[in-house]
Amino acid sequence: MSLATRRQFTREALGSLLTFSLLDTLFLRDAFADEIKPLTARWLTEVNQLGFDVKDQKLKQIEWQTKVEELFGQVDLPDLLRLVDFEKLTEGLEPPDNGARSLRFEFREIAGVPTEWAFGRQIFALKKDRSVVPHGHNNMATAFLILKGEFHGRHYDRLTDEPEHFVIRPTIDRPFGPGEHSSVSDFKDNIHWFQATSETGFIFNLHVLGVDPANPEPTGRLYLDPNGEKLDGGLVRARRIDHDEVHRLYG
Repeated sequence: MSLATRRQFTREALGSLLTFSLLDTLFLRDAFADEIKPLTARWLTEVNQLGFDVKDQKLKQIEWQTKVEELFGQVDLPDLLRLVDFEKLTEGLEPPDNGARSLRFEFREIAGVPTEWAFGRQIFALKKDRSVVPHGHNNMATAFLILKGEFHGRHYDRLTDEPEHFVIRPTIDRPFGPGEHSSVSDFKDNIHWFQATSETGFIFNLHVLGVDPANPEPTGRLYLDPNGEKLDGGLVRARRIDHDEVHRLYG
């Protein structure tokens, strides 16, 4: 082989190597993510900004609920599933025999997706008849979006805290399917309970913690039995219960 031929071969080989290396790098960085529409990245940016706004007291919690549910109603669900890499996240997954499995994830890194987050996020995975058990929170705004499957969803307003009970009022009691959504704040629909009615079900959840800097209460779950004493006006006095009992009753 002549010197000129060897040089040409080397250039072509290096060019091929660089091309494959670049393609590999682009793939790893999701540069091929034009399958995800820019509108979905913008949607996620707007949801994230609402989280900052409610944390910074620029929005009241009920206003946040209204706006985040408006946005949840506009989501391109197949695009969101791609953005969370749902197929990879749930590959080989077996939901638990009691309660829900919480799947943590990161959004795929593509142009327009935020890098700083106002909210925590998870996906709940459940099998038929299992529940995200009845519970509430303090000082937290949270929203839910059904990704796959069918659910029976219930919400309640938490009106009064008593030493051993909560006085609650049912507000939502209906089926939920893919793309349907609800939200929670300290002021509206702040007890929630979702039971899977299909063979499997998945719920996208985001939660903004510490929405009221003046509220010293921790944000952890407050479990209760919503099938409590019936009071006048459709109210219920619901027992405070612990993690084990609520999962025994409703998990």
